Amino acid sequence: MTALLSLHNVWVEYGDKIVLERVDLEIAERSFVSIVGPSGAGKSTLLRLLLGQEAPTRGRILLDGAPLKPECGPDRGVVFQRYSVFPHLDVRRNVLFGLECTRAPLTGRLFGAARRAALAEVDAMLAAVGLADSGDAYPAQLSGGMQQRLAIAQALVMRPRILLLDEPFGALDPGIRRDMHALITRLWREQGLTIIMVTHDIAEAFGLGTRVLTIDKRRNDPQAPHRYGATAVYDLTLDRRVAAESRSAASITIDENDNN
Repeated sequence: MTALLSLHNVWVEYGDKIVLERVDLEIAERSFVSIVGPSGAGKSTLLRLLLGQEAPTRGRILLDGAPLKPECGPDRGVVFQRYSVFPHLDVRRNVLFGLECTRAPLTGRLFGAARRAALAEVDAMLAAVGLADSGDAYPAQLSGGMQQRLAIAQALVMRPRILLLDEPFGALDPGIRRDMHALITRLWREQGLTIIMVTHDIAEAFGLGTRVLTIDKRRNDPQAPHRYGATAVYDLTLDRRVAAESRSAASITIDENDNN
C-alpha cells in the first residue's frame, strides 16, 4: 500500500549549515505521528517542509505518490503553539475566513446561499471543538485553551487530510492541556485525519501518537558541528492500547502535580 506521505533522502541546507540529512520516512494515512528531539534539531523545519513553506535542498517529498506542491493547499492544515487567530474578527468570522478565501478567491466574501452554507459548516465545527456558545466573542475574550480550540477549528473547517501541529499545547496549563488531548484524539478519530505533531513533552508524544519519531544527529564533529544534520534516529510504532495506558499515566501524574 502506498504511503500517504513519503520522504526520500531529504536534506535541508542553509549555506554551509546542514539542518536535516538523509531523512527517509513513510507516513501512513490516519496515523498520529509524534515527533520529539532536542531543541534546534530540525523538528519544526521538517514540519515546514510538509506544510510546503520550505523546499528540500535535496531529495523528494511525495503526497499520494506525487510531488508535494510547494504551496500549502486545503489538504494540509496547521496549528502553532501561539494562537494563529485574527484579533479583530469574532470567533465565527475567524473560522469563516478560510472558507471565504477558498470559495470566493477574487472578493474574499460569500453571499446568499453560499454564505449560509459556509456559516452552517462553521457552526458545526465550533460545536465540534466546544465553542458553540462563543461565536460572537472576540479572541481577547477567550482563555488560552479556547483560543487554541479556535485555531484548531480554523484548520479543520477546511477539511484537510493532514493536520500539522507545532507544539500546540505547550503554552497551556496542565488541566487545559489534558482537555485538549482528549479533543484532538476525538477529532483525529472522527474525521479520519493524519496528524503529525512536534512536541517536547515525551508523555504527550507517547500518550497521543500511534508512532513516535526522534529527530536528532547521528554523528557530530565538535570542530564543525554545522556540517552534520539531523535525521530520524528512533522510529517506534505504538499499540493504541499502550498509548492509552501512557495517556492515563500522564493524566494521573498531572493530577498529582495539581494537588501538590
